[in-house]
Amino acid sequence: MTIQLNTDKNLTIHQEYEDKIQSQINDALSRFDDLISRLEVHLSDENGSKDGLEDKRCLLEARISGKEPVAVTNFGNNYDLAIAGALTKLKSKLETIAGKLKSH
Repeated sequence: MTIQLNTDKNLTIHQEYEDKIQSQINDALSRFDDLISRLEVHLSDENGSKDGLEDKRCLLEARISGKEPVAVTNFGNNYDLAIAGALTKLKSKLETIAGKLKSH
């Protein structure tokens, strides 16, 4: 599974944090490696430089071979929470898809 990380202009990701994100994603989605060809991660700050609650957004888009892409979005007070919530949502969707593929 290829992981592509994208950010908006308000965010600069250091290599150390990018490695942490990739590790977190690989751990959470390892059982779906055969299903996902590419995962796009979009991180953004909805309020820019202003403070705010639940303003960090993580959009995950999973590219699945032979199927339409699956996308989920989650907001959090920080990027770690936004990513964790989005991973939970994506795992749920992927479990449904994997279950349907096995039953056919």
